[in-house]
Amino acid sequence: MENSRAHLFIEGRVQGVFYRSFTRDLAQSLGLNGWVKNLRDGRVEALFEGRKDVIEKAVTTCYSGTPGSRVSHIDVQWEEYIGDQKGFSITY
Repeated sequence: MENSRAHLFIEGRVQGVFYRSFTRDLAQSLGLNGWVKNLRDGRVEALFEGRKDVIEKAVTTCYSGTPGSRVSHIDVQWEEYIGDQKGFSITY
C-alpha cells in the first residue's frame, strides 16, 4: 500500500478531554508519524503520515475519541506524501 499524508480538522467536544493524548497514542500504536494540536476555535488539528490504509483506520478511530469527547465532524484533506515527519508529537 502506498504512503500518504492526511491533514485533519476535528470538530466537536475535543478540547479539555485528553483528545490530543488519545490521538498521539493511536498514531504511535499504528506506526504513523505527525503531530496533533489544539486550535483557538475549539477544533483539534492533526497531521498523519504513513500508509494510506493505516491512516484511514486512524481517521475512523478518531471518531471514537476519549470517553469525555464527542466528535461531530472530521475534515480530512489528503496530501502528497512528503516523509518529513519523524515520530508523533503533541504540538503547542
